[in-house]
Amino acid sequence: MSEKLPLKRASARPIPARPITARPIPATRIPEGPQPLGYDLIRLENQLCFALYAATCAMTRTYRDYLEPMGLTYPQYLVLMVLWETDGVTVSQIGNRLRLDSGTLTPLLKRLEGMGLVIRERSRIDGREVAILLSSQGLDLRDLALDARLSVACRLGMTEGQILDLRSDLIDLVNQLDGGSTGSQVD
Repeated sequence: MSEKLPLKRASARPIPARPITARPIPATRIPEGPQPLGYDLIRLENQLCFALYAATCAMTRTYRDYLEPMGLTYPQYLVLMVLWETDGVTVSQIGNRLRLDSGTLTPLLKRLEGMGLVIRERSRIDGREVAILLSSQGLDLRDLALDARLSVACRLGMTEGQILDLRSDLIDLVNQLDGGSTGSQVD
């Protein structure tokens, strides 16, 4: 007979003093047909969050078709777009624009550097700051990226005006959810 080892808890949270008495309702007990309004609010097809999630996944998959021939992932493409707008920005500036933390951004930038698309240059004034510069190869991808963007727009079946209006509504949503706090505004 083997000796039982004590189980390690995954969390440091204390165990509630009283037992939890709520039990899941078996699927067979949920009545068929329309549900009261409150329950309709939590149906999957009524969730804005799920529609946004599904749209994000579909958009990323669509871009993947155009980015793979360039050897890029979607996050790498986003970094390059920031640099095509303003070359030589710092890692923290890129992170702010893309809403990425340095733990996510640093490996991504190292990979782009390894691919020969960017150059990382430490500041002579403040050694903690690193500027990211486009290489000529990184700059050369801009025309292919424009083709990708135009192709995605065609697949959307929307006019450029409709795309900009939808983007504006989504940016307003992001800023509303983030509470409009300084520094987190998306433009």
